Amino acid sequence: MRLADFDFDLPRGLIADRPAEPRDAARLLVVSAAADFADRRIGDLPDLLRPGDLLVGNDTKVIPARLVGQRGAATVEITLAHQTNKTFSPIPAAQAGGQGDSSSFALGSRLRGNDDNIWTSYAKGARRLHPGDRIVFAEDFAADVVEKDAEGAVILRFDLEGAAFFAALARHGAMPLPPYIKRLRGGDPADREHYQTVFAREPGAVAAPTAGLHFTPALLERLSARGIELATLTLHVGPGTFLPVKSDDPREHKMHGEWGVISAETTERIRAVKARGGRIIAIGTTSLRLLESAAAETGEVGALAGETRLFILPGYRIKAADLLLTNFHLPRSTLFMLVAALAGLDRMKAAYAHAIAARYRFFSYGDACLIEPRR
Repeated sequence: MRLADFDFDLPRGLIADRPAEPRDAARLLVVSAAADFADRRIGDLPDLLRPGDLLVGNDTKVIPARLVGQRGAATVEITLAHQTNKTFSPIPAAQAGGQGDSSSFALGSRLRGNDDNIWTSYAKGARRLHPGDRIVFAEDFAADVVEKDAEGAVILRFDLEGAAFFAALARHGAMPLPPYIKRLRGGDPADREHYQTVFAREPGAVAAPTAGLHFTPALLERLSARGIELATLTLHVGPGTFLPVKSDDPREHKMHGEWGVISAETTERIRAVKARGGRIIAIGTTSLRLLESAAAETGEVGALAGETRLFILPGYRIKAADLLLTNFHLPRSTLFMLVAALAGLDRMKAAYAHAIAARYRFFSYGDACLIEPRR
């Protein structure tokens, strides 16, 4: 297995910088287990799924984690990652479940302190920041550099905490869009709505679970009327989702941990649906990764709360989900590797070639595909 195996050519013009309007008008490529392709729309989901199926979405809420401040006369751009009392360490995929190793999920967080105002962050030009530096984001919002860790993260202690911190973040932060979506330094106010799913409830993500961006209240009503159920879990998507794979052997890539919760209520609903012969449809790779992190070899999903670093590569057997709804991903990315594990690399390369020829829109604000795992 080599990184080049997961490469493909994508015309720059197919990268979406705005979502479809309305959201459920986005195109949908259906990829069957027989390797057939069908061109549909997200709005067709009620007809493509069956009564008794269960959709599982991610209810994480993206925080306006991108901040621009001043360190003296120098401008500093910061992206918050997570509160540092939930500290995640990257580990090699070979140790982190690339082949289904149960060590990919660690219950509980490693506490690093009880202060709610200490955040792990990433900064442009982080090498120029030093412990003791003060960064002023606004007259009422500032932070001190506490330390830098071995992975290049910058630990910040803010003057505010709790509700006051999040209120200031809402005033002065911008949505942390992926690097391939270009915005002015202050951000675009429209992204505060566009880059948030209809499921968003639990603040903590610094990237959207983008498959969920396609759903609207009207579509959810139609799905419910068809007898298709919805359950949610929470996986706070971190900045590691944008990190490129640099090693020629993908198994050496280090996955950053992300915090997730699957409630007992959601696990009971999954069990009930499976018991009566319904299917589990993961809305997005984040939902799928958390389900797989909690799944036994039998496919039974247990309740959990903790950190996952699961890296799903070809050779991994999907146990918990029957279908995956997901956007089109970057070449050489861990997410393209995930769909290759789900459906087969050759089949997904053929599906992406079909999508490129048909001018589907790619990445976070782009179109989607509904993938049936190979059997």
